[in-house]
Amino acid sequence: MDNITQNLQGVPLNHYIWLSAIIFSIGVIGVLTRRNAIVIFMSVELMLNAVNLLLAAFSVHNNDPSGQVFVFFIMVLAAAEVAVGLSIIVMIYRNTQSTDINVLNRLKW
Repeated sequence: MDNITQNLQGVPLNHYIWLSAIIFSIGVIGVLTRRNAIVIFMSVELMLNAVNLLLAAFSVHNNDPSGQVFVFFIMVLAAAEVAVGLSIIVMIYRNTQSTDINVLNRLKW
């Protein structure tokens, strides 16, 4: 057995599942309750990281590297989301002087 598999076997898979569920739940609560656009994007990143952790844990548990490949693609997607999302937030801030998403109703026709 390699070193990574031995380290994962020290922590039960249930612990990874619970940690991922807690992190994902914190992200969902942040998306649903916050009004600041930056905090909402950070909460989405938390949800993506929870999924990455779970995919990596199952990948090592099943000795299948395909989960780690999916983690790489999710990280690329998250980087693209941050780049586009932050540029949108900057443009909204320039127009409204606020990052509150409720202020966006003023931008409607």
